[in-house]
Formats: sequence, C-alpha cells, structure tokens
Amino acid sequence: MEAVFDVEASAALSDVQKRRVVARAGPVLRAVAQDERSQARNRELATERLVAALRAALRVERRRVPTKPSEASRERRLDEKRKRGELKKLRRELD
Repeated sequence: MEAVFDVEASAALSDVQKRRVVARAGPVLRAVAQDERSQARNRELATERLVAALRAALRVERRRVPTKPSEASRERRLDEKRKRGELKKLRRELD
C-alpha cells in the first residue's frame, strides 16, 4: 500500500509550511507499507509513516545559543592537563 500527499495542492498547510516541506522533503510525500498481510493494516501503516514524515519536515529547528565555558570548567580542564603532563613526565627516562 502506498500513501501519497501532494504538498502544493494541500489546503491544510500555510504557504510558509508548504515551502518548508518542499525544501526538506520535496513537493510530493510518499510512504509505502507492505509489512502486513492485511491491506487495511498496510494502509494504516503507510498513513502513519506519511504523517511522521510530514511532522519531521515541518519541525522547526531551534537555534543554538552560543555559550562560553564557565570559569570552573576552564580551571578543571587546565588542572587535568597539568596532571596529565606530570604523569607523562614521570614516565620519561632519567638522564
């Protein structure tokens, strides 16, 4: 069973949503299901997959807010580097 959704012809989506879906998934969404022996169950599965694909295409990604490392995290990193250097120094051969 195959479920097809024409994004351009849809009255349920706004123009902004249509542009977002077309940019991410194309102008026509298709979902195929041949998992079950029952045609009705395959139709349900295809519809569910189509809805999931449409939701994924409509999802708006949140912008990452750039942050700086905290003073404590910088200090921990430098302290770990010092400890690592000391450990390596102890492994060297003595003159």
